[in-house]
Amino acid sequence: MTRMPAEWEKHERTWLAFPTSGYTLGETEREHEAARKAWASVANAASEFEPVTVVVNPGDEKIAKQYLSSQIETVDIPINDAWIRDSGPSFTFGDKGDLQATNWVFNGWGAQSWASYEKDANLAKEVALLCGIGTNDSNLVNEGGGFYVDGKGNLLLTATVQLGKERNPNWTKEQVELEMHKLLGTSNAIWLERGLTRDYEEFGTKGHVDIVACFTPDGRVMYHDQKNPNHPDYLVSAEVREVFIRAGIETLAIPAPETLKDGEGFVDYSYINHYVLNHGVLLCSFDDPRDKEAKALLREAYPGREIFLVDAKELFARGGGIHCITQQQPAIL
Repeated sequence: MTRMPAEWEKHERTWLAFPTSGYTLGETEREHEAARKAWASVANAASEFEPVTVVVNPGDEKIAKQYLSSQIETVDIPINDAWIRDSGPSFTFGDKGDLQATNWVFNGWGAQSWASYEKDANLAKEVALLCGIGTNDSNLVNEGGGFYVDGKGNLLLTATVQLGKERNPNWTKEQVELEMHKLLGTSNAIWLERGLTRDYEEFGTKGHVDIVACFTPDGRVMYHDQKNPNHPDYLVSAEVREVFIRAGIETLAIPAPETLKDGEGFVDYSYINHYVLNHGVLLCSFDDPRDKEAKALLREAYPGREIFLVDAKELFARGGGIHCITQQQPAIL
């Protein structure tokens, strides 16, 4: 049976992609610099814990090497964008313990008008070829940031993602569950009704779960707890908490940053969008009073791992966070 390991299980390496064009890179030199530094800061931090490979669009090699640590491997693959959690493969183990790559249909987060994705749609297969592993192709439009697994059969999803008309208009909930259980080795789906409010605006994903909630190694679920009733996510947090209470799952509330707005409106800054490494965790920081509190809570959730803060404001300004730009390749034990 196919199984996708939990993120906290041992990694062979971490994958990222380097910003190359479009809204992610930006239009001005200042925006280019900010994007490249933001992605590189995550890659460089991750490389202190485990091997890192960064996908670089052909022609960007010299630029990438200026920002990336010398211990990071780079590979040339044509790409449109740099959110490899979503466009890259979801790594799983097959019946014989062999590494495999799940290749979802990628359509630019619901064929959004600003998204170019003809190259990114091939990325999962290209990465699998480099790794010398086979792919499990799915007809489901899906992204890695749109689900979360605990490696023990449980699966977190959001109704507005997999069941959204922009992605899978003709799929039923039962069909989605059957497909994902088959490819991920899960058996119990827990559905959230919606994601964070900002995520439904222009550069959002329409509800990715990886800024809302995730499993922890001890069996709990940590969730984004917006405590300020003036923020629209206050109601979202209450709904999410109720889902887990009804499911009989113990929760760990991670308070949202105190920051409520940026220049565009209400933020979706979230500490849930962290990335678990071998012996470490990369945690989004926002120059916010709650950064230290979140760090302490994650230290409890991931005992024995170093919690490393990385400024994520530039990532969130572009529609995502640390988890969105990383992808774990599990180690074959």
